[in-house]
Amino acid sequence: MTGLTAIRALIAKEFRLEFRNRVSISSMLLYVVSTIFICYQSFMEITDIHVWNALLWVIILFSAINAVNKSFYNENKSQQMFFYLLTSPQNIIIAKTFYKIILINVLGLITFSIYRIIFGTSGDLNLQLWLILILGSTGISSILTLVSAIAAKTNNNLGIISILAFPVMVPLIITIIKAGKNAAADFSFAYNAKFIVALGGMDILIVALSFILFPYLWRE
Repeated sequence: MTGLTAIRALIAKEFRLEFRNRVSISSMLLYVVSTIFICYQSFMEITDIHVWNALLWVIILFSAINAVNKSFYNENKSQQMFFYLLTSPQNIIIAKTFYKIILINVLGLITFSIYRIIFGTSGDLNLQLWLILILGSTGISSILTLVSAIAAKTNNNLGIISILAFPVMVPLIITIIKAGKNAAADFSFAYNAKFIVALGGMDILIVALSFILFPYLWRE
């Protein structure tokens, strides 16, 4: 199979498997709704921008971990060997990464929409918030997909994901928090541009590293 054909087929396979398991989708949505509801019962109203922004990204981050942690874990040795013979490891990691990017972005947009309906925001709903949400969700999902690939080679999948993902994700989370706080406070795009550009650069770097490193992991 050619590269693009293989990637499209693998992404379509991921969608079919995800929507076939409706329990998984329901559990992700239930996690988001229940977490926001608990936060609402605890705070009722959030007026501080720092708290509003931090709480939003805590919910998105743990929703992403819950959605991505079994990216490779459910594939047995026979399936992995079939994919190894069918196409290249680069195509596999690109397909996995882009599928999870789509999934986490949709989940993030749903989370943000419900969160904003419940708590509102001190700033206007501007393009910065949506752009940061997309770039932040893309970076988080890319990191978790690569870490999930590493963790699948061990017997302690969830534990390894938690241990490896956190230190790698720290620069990304710090940048997301700063950019999100500025956007929620309605700072100008020019003022916030350095953080937004940094987020985009991190996303590209993470995807590139996955493309380079995954083939070595796949051969093991």
